[in-house]
Formats: sequence, C-alpha cells, structure tokens
Amino acid sequence: MHGTRAENADLIEALLLGLPPQPVAEIAVCPTFVYLWEAARQLKESSISLGAQSVCAESIGAFTGEVSAAMLKDVGCRYVIVGHSERRALYKEDDALVARKFLAAQAQGLTPILCVGESLDERERNQTMQVVSRQLTAVLDLAGIKAMRDAVVAYEPVWAIGTGKNATPAQAQEVHAHIRAEVVARDAKIGDSLRVLYGGSVKAGNAREIFSMPDVDGGLIGGASLKADEFLKICAAAQAH
Repeated sequence: MHGTRAENADLIEALLLGLPPQPVAEIAVCPTFVYLWEAARQLKESSISLGAQSVCAESIGAFTGEVSAAMLKDVGCRYVIVGHSERRALYKEDDALVARKFLAAQAQGLTPILCVGESLDERERNQTMQVVSRQLTAVLDLAGIKAMRDAVVAYEPVWAIGTGKNATPAQAQEVHAHIRAEVVARDAKIGDSLRVLYGGSVKAGNAREIFSMPDVDGGLIGGASLKADEFLKICAAAQAH
C-alpha cells in the first residue's frame, strides 16, 4: 500500500526509460487496485506487464469492497498475486481460499502468481518443506496439475522479509528445488518449465547471486521495487541469467 498517482507515474516512466525496448527478462508491476487503470494506460505498447496484488475468489455478486478477476482483466491485467504472505497472515487467507482465488484468476485468463512460504517459527521447527508442500498441494488438488502450465510460483520466506534475517542463495535454491520436484512428480514437463520466483528481500546487491541458482527463475520484488534505480538493477541482474 505505497504510492500516489504522481509517484506511480514517475516510477513507471523511469522504468520505461531505463529498460531496453525488448528486455530479455519478463517484467511486471503490480500497483494497488485504485491505480491499475492509470498504470495500464501508461504501460500500453510497452514490454512491461501489469498485475494486481490480490483478487476475489468469487466471480460476481454482493461482495462489497472486493475486486473480481474479470474486473482485473478488463482494466488490462495479465497477472495477479494470490496467497501473498501478508494476505495469509494479516487477513487470515487459508490454503483453501488461496486455491479458490487461483482458480478464479485462471477462469478469466489471468496468470496467477502463487505465493508460498514459511514463518520464522515454522523455519525454526524444521517445517519449511511441510508448509510449502501443504500450500502448493491445496492448489494442485483443486486446480489440477495442468493449471500450472499458466501459473507462476513465488517462494516467500516470511522470516527473511523485513526482519534483518537473510536467506542465503543456497537456502532459496533448496526450497525452489523442492517446489519444482513437487510439480515434476505430477508432470515432469510442466514442472521443468514452471517459473519459480524468489520473494525474500531481493535487492540490487544480492539479486545476481540469487538469480544464479539453478531453480530460481526470477524475483517477486517488494520494497526494492519502489525505487526505480534499485529495481532496474535487479532487472539487469535477471537479464544476465
């Protein structure tokens, strides 16, 4: 929940000027709902895709304050984040609801970015793989393995976001490999082609090393995406891999 109309416009303008016309890496921005339409207009004809930060699990009806997948599609979104750690923790979105949001997004042709990850307590209890598998399985069981052809998974180690604790590239790789293996076990071709992003406080200073890991296909960038120079350096690191 950052930015104003003017700040968003300045940020997107800086990205448009700073990126090559046809970047190798795919790049998307996910503003808050009320600024999606203006961002879509600014990004028109550009190589940057538009995404939303959440979506309602229902398609239409009396759900005051919610935003449907059809509405997001209508204003120009290609992606939508589902199951972000803050939505799970602060708004008590459970695995079942996240799976329904995933389905709702795909039903309208949006590509869901499914977030999974463990808390500090779960990490210290050695429950990382168990938690990630549970979150992923909830979606796989409801949507089916073929749904992963048009989806992205993002691993968020909640304990490494804004806490001063850092996940090493090796720790990121370990969980990413586990996520891929879970999907490969159901369909090898889909698992091999699945994009798995890392969302644990990626910055310009650590992006290149993180992106060099074999199962890290990119990043879900938080605070660093609010500064154009920082985000452009992360994009450059992604393009190098």
